[in-house]
Amino acid sequence: MKLTQPVLSGAHVRLEPLERTHIAALTAAAGGDPALYRWSYIPQGLTDMAHYVEAALAARAAGTALPYATVRRADGVVVGSSRFFDIERWAWPAGHRQASRDGPDGCEIGYTWLAADAVRTAANTEAKLLMLTHAFEAWGVQRVCFHTDARNDRSRAALARLGAQFEGVLRAHRLASDFTARDSARFSIVAAQWPQVKAHLQERLARA
Repeated sequence: MKLTQPVLSGAHVRLEPLERTHIAALTAAAGGDPALYRWSYIPQGLTDMAHYVEAALAARAAGTALPYATVRRADGVVVGSSRFFDIERWAWPAGHRQASRDGPDGCEIGYTWLAADAVRTAANTEAKLLMLTHAFEAWGVQRVCFHTDARNDRSRAALARLGAQFEGVLRAHRLASDFTARDSARFSIVAAQWPQVKAHLQERLARA
């Protein structure tokens, strides 16, 4: 499954395919209050950010992720990053109407972070709207899921505000930012919910 990675543009942010040219700007974006990233690993410093970007580019080359840089349209400043990953294509039987589709059937959106001055702005809402629209309407996925550290109340509340449904906690699911076995809170949006979620996100942006 070969996927193209278009630029995704809205009124507030533009999601650009991640490149090495974003490293310096991402380093600056991540250089605020480290307490903001208590439950997420966000590289600090140019060397760590370069390694982070190289790993993301390797995942894109392997076909397992599509990473983006989040750019604020008002001033062109890079304010964070996000990506599609765990991109799945299901084994539909020959002759099934879904078998002739080229797109994936499910994916995760994650590795999402924003600079301190972009938190609680329209940036996160619109970035999620752009990515979800691409997943459900361009790819035709059946579901998009999200995972966050179960201790991360701010992230859990943000996902709930998006309209994602809490599914439960996966124990010892991933390596945490504090290098412990992380319990992950799992959320998802399925295709049947998407029209309602889309309208909700558009309404939130109209109020922003």
